Amino acid sequence: MLISFDWLKQLIHTDKTADEVGSLLTGAGLEVEAIHNFEMVKGGLEGIVLGEVLTCERHPDADRLNITTVDIGAEEPSQIVCGAPNVAAGQRVVVATVNSTLHPTGGESFKIKKSKIRGAVSEGMICAEDEIGIGASHAGIMVLDTDLPNGTPAAEFFGLGSDKVFEIGLTPNRADAASHYGVARDLQALINTPAILPAVDDFKVDNTRKPIAVEVESTEACPRYAGVTISGLKVGPSPEWMQKHLRAIGLSPINNVVDVTNYVLHELGQPLHAFDADKIKGDKIIVKTVAEGTAFKTLDGVERKLKATDLMICDTEGPMAIGGVFGGEESGVTDETTSIFIESAYFSPDWVRKTGMAHGLKTDASFRFERGTDPNMVITALMRAALLVQEVAGGEVSSEIVDVYPDKIENREIKLSIERAHMLIGQHIGAERIKAILTDLDIKVTAETDEYLTLSVPPFKVDVTREADVVEEILRIYGFNNIEMDENLATTFLAKFPNPYAEDVTDVVLNYIAANGFNEIITNSITNSNYYKPAGEQEMAGLVQVVNYNSEDLDVMRKSMIFSGLEVLRRNINRRQRDLKLFELGKVYEQLDGQLSESRKLSLYMAGNVSSESWKQPSVKSSFHDLAGVVQNVLRKMNAGDFEVQQLEENSYMRQGISYMKNGTEIAKLGVLDAGVTKFMEVKEQVWYAELNWDYLLKKYKDKLVAEELPKFPEVRRDLSLVLDRNISFDQVKQIALRTERKLLQDVNVFDVYEGDKIEAGKKAYAVSFTLLDKQQTLTDKVIDSVMSRLMQQFEKQLGAFIRK
Repeated sequence: MLISFDWLKQLIHTDKTADEVGSLLTGAGLEVEAIHNFEMVKGGLEGIVLGEVLTCERHPDADRLNITTVDIGAEEPSQIVCGAPNVAAGQRVVVATVNSTLHPTGGESFKIKKSKIRGAVSEGMICAEDEIGIGASHAGIMVLDTDLPNGTPAAEFFGLGSDKVFEIGLTPNRADAASHYGVARDLQALINTPAILPAVDDFKVDNTRKPIAVEVESTEACPRYAGVTISGLKVGPSPEWMQKHLRAIGLSPINNVVDVTNYVLHELGQPLHAFDADKIKGDKIIVKTVAEGTAFKTLDGVERKLKATDLMICDTEGPMAIGGVFGGEESGVTDETTSIFIESAYFSPDWVRKTGMAHGLKTDASFRFERGTDPNMVITALMRAALLVQEVAGGEVSSEIVDVYPDKIENREIKLSIERAHMLIGQHIGAERIKAILTDLDIKVTAETDEYLTLSVPPFKVDVTREADVVEEILRIYGFNNIEMDENLATTFLAKFPNPYAEDVTDVVLNYIAANGFNEIITNSITNSNYYKPAGEQEMAGLVQVVNYNSEDLDVMRKSMIFSGLEVLRRNINRRQRDLKLFELGKVYEQLDGQLSESRKLSLYMAGNVSSESWKQPSVKSSFHDLAGVVQNVLRKMNAGDFEVQQLEENSYMRQGISYMKNGTEIAKLGVLDAGVTKFMEVKEQVWYAELNWDYLLKKYKDKLVAEELPKFPEVRRDLSLVLDRNISFDQVKQIALRTERKLLQDVNVFDVYEGDKIEAGKKAYAVSFTLLDKQQTLTDKVIDSVMSRLMQQFEKQLGAFIRK
């Protein structure tokens, strides 16, 4: 947001510099990010003043030169050699003094120096309009008609002086400061000087020859709507002073009527709109919604399809403007307009925000309506605009002010505990200081006791709804820097943190993954619904829709981490970075049976080679086992304990994968992404993907480690060769073994797998080792043979295994 310092000083008197004011505003929460110089003409006419030609004589050595003496307000007149044919004694002129810099129209800048011209001393330059950059004429010097004293800066005479412009980073909660008067209201409390609301006492109704009736059908969307008609005006350029103020804050002047609405918007924070009154059919305005899909062309010439929730300003035949957002092309003010209807309203922030987002429209008006304007400023701004229109465009007020305001928006009442205010501030500043600050912020004290203040908070303070908000208002004006630090800092509340702290556990695991060559990525939780369409309607049904999305490419919350990661992979691969190991910890969102859920997932991606090309080792493509090793180590770090490995259930995104299950819950899954998915995402590499259920792992995490004494008795290993059906996994073998012998069996491991012509087709052979241990005694051959016999029986019974003995 841009604020003109010159404009601001019209609303509050201050002798402080722009830097001092900027520092005060920043301390009060209106962060001044920069202060810019603004000049209507280059150089701001600095060093150029008004003067009076006292004498004018022909130069003795040049026929076309004159030697003049000019009073420029200094102790002694200046002698200036001038070649203009129209220079003469007694003229009021514009003089560029010595050391000033001129920026002529269409030419290069040059500095005025004390010099000799044909032997005569010249201490300045009497200027034509093109020589100071305010026009194109070079017919002669400018001769002025003014009573201003000699030495007056020319910028003051021409109204073209430079200005300081504050660039304020306005936070969303400070809608009350989205105008020059709003900033002046804060400054009023900071420098104890009253802000001056522009006077509207001169407003009067000249006649009632052109009334416009108003009907508001949706008072929820438009709680207050007001307007007035002005006839007999002439559309044309705005005066220089208005153009200067608008240009200073980055606006281009359009015409005197539109410029007035923009001027009042940025002066008072109340958006206005001017309709050509002669184009209002039926002399009636109706504020309502229209049918879904109705075509409407806005001022920018774009035809838009309206939503059923768009609030429209209509006449008796159809829409004329989108309420609070944008005007219509057909009802706007043109050069031929002679009568206007000025609209001033309070629109619901929710309605305006929804419409602006739906159509991708952001205007100065919608910016303010979305955050909340002041319903009490509606009429004041309307009268201010009417007076300005009459000043710059003429005309007569041709109707009474129509004001539809069925349910008045009342001030909020908040009870403030003085003791609690001091506690939250952290310092005793006194009840009188508190009351003075609140009064300066236009928050009235309606009742008080020794312990409490009853406050009436005006509706323009949209973010002040509770006691803590009032304390924040007090503190930002009192000054955070004025709060003294106690030598013995203490707190009345200490948050309880879980042990172990989840973020510490997360950091340990993520650091481990990074140490294994993975790079962390952070991607957007909002994604494109088109990514999920190939998976079918069921997958689409579970998506969480973004109601007011900015882009069709970002219209849903992600249901899976796959696609956001593939976007990163695609970008890197397209830039010839093909050996990639990435990970991300983020949230996914899903809708099931009307219920919304969100959960955190840890995702890992591998593509290309395991490591970059090197002379020490050949390049090897990433494989299932490379990623599985990392996943299993992460599960160990999370103390996941024993888990069951199952073949990954068929899904639309992954192939050749497995699931890690614990107590019926999938704690992790990994596999290769389906080639159709990677092709759809334009990723030209095979991608291995793993996803861990981070919320579950954190919930079940225990940081207690149990240490055991090393066994005194030796362990025993026995091997078996099992010939099984090809579809039987090793995990099935392992689970049967562990269920069969719970006491002595310590470990089951497969150390060879064979498929080939030496065994029956459709079969494979596992070479499996079994580690047995009795912690109480040495195992005997009899016990070992008994265990192995039971294991072989169960393999034959449950898996149909052929055991090579």
